[in-house]
Amino acid sequence: MSTSRLLVVEDDRTINQALTDRLVAEGFAVDQAHDGPGAVEAFESGHPDLVLLDVMLPGFDGIEVCRRIQASRPVPVLMLTARVEETDVLVGLGVGADDYVTKPFRMREVVARVRALLRRVERARELAAEGREQAPIVLGPLRVDVAGRRVEVSGAAVHLTPLEFDLLVALAAEPGRVHGRDELMLQVWGWADAHRSRTLDTHVKALRAKIGADRVRTVHGVGYALEVR
Repeated sequence: MSTSRLLVVEDDRTINQALTDRLVAEGFAVDQAHDGPGAVEAFESGHPDLVLLDVMLPGFDGIEVCRRIQASRPVPVLMLTARVEETDVLVGLGVGADDYVTKPFRMREVVARVRALLRRVERARELAAEGREQAPIVLGPLRVDVAGRRVEVSGAAVHLTPLEFDLLVALAAEPGRVHGRDELMLQVWGWADAHRSRTLDTHVKALRAKIGADRVRTVHGVGYALEVR
């Protein structure tokens, strides 16, 4: 497999260089940017396989960067944010970010998230190349076209981010069953660390906003289940 190219967008040069050094040590090729306009330029010239994107940037913020690069070419985006407000994270996920980590973060966690996102992209490519198809999942008014990666509710198309779609497929494969938090993190994100991370909960909230809040049931202390309604 060829070396994956990453773009690190972070205005704090110390953090940017520390991330770059660690990712290079992990075997990735890394480009850097330190502001909004520079990030878009570096994306267009470097064609990265994944972008690590700080939210607070000079020029224009990471939300706008994410919006512009996703309009140019879909790419996995891992947000780096000091903002702990869930609404800010949901805005980022809404414009095309796949996942996020909050500062201060552990380098090991960032590397794990990067590898998980890249594995998901590679897995999707392999399935497409093999021509595997799966019959759509129909649960009442909810229709999940797994092969086409499309979702409809009562005939209306619903746009999901790649991770939201994968989360929905994991839940829809066994509707009504309670899926454990660690089980979902491992199946969708490729790593099980649900006890310290709010990533799963934030993605579930975003998914509920799009397919209906009553369709995903919370079982406190255990996990989530997709209800047939």
